[in-house]
Amino acid sequence: MAQTLLLVVVSALVAVSNAVVVPGPGLALPGYPSLAAPVYPKLAAPIYPGLAKVAVAKVAGPEPYDPNPQYSFSYDVHDSSTGDVKNQQETRSGDVVQGSYSLIEADGTRRIVEYTADPVHGFNAVVHREGVAVKAVAPVAKVLAPAPLLHAPLVAKLPALPALAPLGPAYGPALAPAYRPALAPAYSPLAYH
Repeated sequence: MAQTLLLVVVSALVAVSNAVVVPGPGLALPGYPSLAAPVYPKLAAPIYPGLAKVAVAKVAGPEPYDPNPQYSFSYDVHDSSTGDVKNQQETRSGDVVQGSYSLIEADGTRRIVEYTADPVHGFNAVVHREGVAVKAVAPVAKVLAPAPLLHAPLVAKLPALPALAPLGPAYGPALAPAYRPALAPAYSPLAYH
């Protein structure tokens, strides 16, 4: 909201600072005579006449249809500084696509995926894994048990709420239950010796 207001204010200031007063009939400004017909200075021809032309967009026809599209590509990445190792290769002949890719996963195994796609069988992929996954063992944290209480905690009894008769729709909305704050545990000074 504040950014929008700031944008409007800045836009208004820019518009006012760029405004030009053109004297018209009955308007007298210093340096401009008041005339019945306004006098405007002649404007020079544009410096770049090519910019004054209006560009007309041509409507493109449909792209030519290739009934038997074919391509083939592949790439390999082996970056020793980041450990990024992956590759992919794919070929297409008509509506049949065959390819594979591999990558090193976070657990150190290499995943190899071989896939095919055609109009009869759809997309099919077979996934292989090479190498043994290395499981990281998390260290066991030692937790200290709290010191036992030497005395039972003090519990305060709260007075019971009076029973309320249920109110029906003719008498107004039903009352919401009253919630009380939880009691904080009471500690004995002997527990800390």
